[in-house]
Amino acid sequence: MQNAHPAAEPGAPGEARAGRERVEWDAAHRGLPVRIVTRPAALSLYEAAALLGIEPDGIVKTLVVKRSSGDYLFALVPGGRRISWPKLRALVGVNKLAMPDAALAFDATGYERGTITPLGSTHAWPVYADESLVGREVAMGAGEHGYSAFVDADELLAAFDATVADISDPE
Repeated sequence: MQNAHPAAEPGAPGEARAGRERVEWDAAHRGLPVRIVTRPAALSLYEAAALLGIEPDGIVKTLVVKRSSGDYLFALVPGGRRISWPKLRALVGVNKLAMPDAALAFDATGYERGTITPLGSTHAWPVYADESLVGREVAMGAGEHGYSAFVDADELLAAFDATVADISDPE
């Protein structure tokens, strides 16, 4: 199993904080500028994008993916696209990957679905990002419902030493 993320280490400033505060603490710890905004609940990707004033592909889904070994990884995929399982399996070098149920995703990250982000996660899983994110500002989960985090994707990917490749297909 991966080591706990710095924000989740006992005694760390992010330990007892709410999800959004863990995101802010971790971003600051990494020197990553992040802007968190409030937003009403949305019923679809397109509604969320309209509420944020961006195109749907400007919203990044952070997906928690379980490996057959029992550990996890984060896959960052823009709105309007989905994980290409063959591409991701080939990149990771495994034969099997799966989406865990909501309870396992929470156990792996400390976040509920719809709020998941690698920032402030309770475990420092490796990050794999779709190459279409490069060179953009994106919105992503901010650790709590009702919030979105805007971040420069290049800085985010560098902060996590992410593996960047073509890992998605159109929905």
